[in-house]
Amino acid sequence: MKYLLLICVDPSIEPDEAEGEIDAWLERLGERRLVGEALVSPRRAATVRMRRSERLVTDGPFAETKEFVAGFDVIDVASREEALEIAAAHPVAKFGAVEIREFWEGSDA
Repeated sequence: MKYLLLICVDPSIEPDEAEGEIDAWLERLGERRLVGEALVSPRRAATVRMRRSERLVTDGPFAETKEFVAGFDVIDVASREEALEIAAAHPVAKFGAVEIREFWEGSDA
């Protein structure tokens, strides 16, 4: 089962992360992590919509929340429970949030 982990942070909260914790988390994941990256500030984001053949672009974050997606990981695991354990072990989970989303596989949705 493949899951998307959305790594969310609130910039008003000081990170509670020791040096190297992310590297250690990545090492424990090994080949279960298919891909992942940190993202630039949401101030550089854009939202695109098409309405009546017209492209509408809104700069910056669309959501009016303090918390934003700072990165993502795609993992391939045996169960939802394993994905939850991996998310809970992510260093950002101590001061931010890790949302897990299962990938659509055929009629599962």
